[in-house]
Amino acid sequence: MTTADDRLAHVRACVFDAYGTLFDVHSAVGAYKDEVGERHAELSAVWRIKQLEYTWLRSLMRSHTDFWQVTEQALDYALQAVSIDNGDLKQQLMQAYLHLSAFPEVADTLAKLKKAGYKTGILTNGSPKMIESAVSSAGLDEYIDYQLSVESVGIFKPDAKVYQLAVDTLDVPADQICFQSSNAWDAAGAAHFGMKVVWVNRYAQPAENLPGTPIAELNDLSGLPALLGLR
Repeated sequence: MTTADDRLAHVRACVFDAYGTLFDVHSAVGAYKDEVGERHAELSAVWRIKQLEYTWLRSLMRSHTDFWQVTEQALDYALQAVSIDNGDLKQQLMQAYLHLSAFPEVADTLAKLKKAGYKTGILTNGSPKMIESAVSSAGLDEYIDYQLSVESVGIFKPDAKVYQLAVDTLDVPADQICFQSSNAWDAAGAAHFGMKVVWVNRYAQPAENLPGTPIAELNDLSGLPALLGLR
């Protein structure tokens, strides 16, 4: 049973990563697994890995482009890696990424936080059109106060400018923001910046050996309200 964490006693806002945390990034390929064929799981895994790698590399290279283009370029790589040459399928997969499935506990968790009076927000690598579409498609609009995209600062996570965007926009100090991410590197980045971080370790992964340590770890978001002392 999850119990309240005193280190979260002064939290005023709950901010969430989008992809992998609120939305299942593998649901895009999952919707077309029959069309993709037996290598559908491999395609989805390579797509996600390359998507992340390209954000980090573009940030280091100071060659920013929006996440939609990064996602398409990563998909091009993944399709080639699994020997699929199908332009129509590529476009179907890209459109599916605009309508990713939310994880089952997300809406209920967000509803509890809103009812308790917390400011809520999404802080994402995704472009504005991508996150607006995902939030709307999943029916989460009423639970999210702020949809913050890295496009406002022109660099991807885990650059400190991204986390500062949440502080400035919500007008809440970093140590009064509870940040949730399923990506261990993102959790480390936010913790290193000074946020109170809950790592949503959906896939039972080992912790990263990076600066910045989350204060708590959950299997999914359903335990977050209890961590915050909500009933």
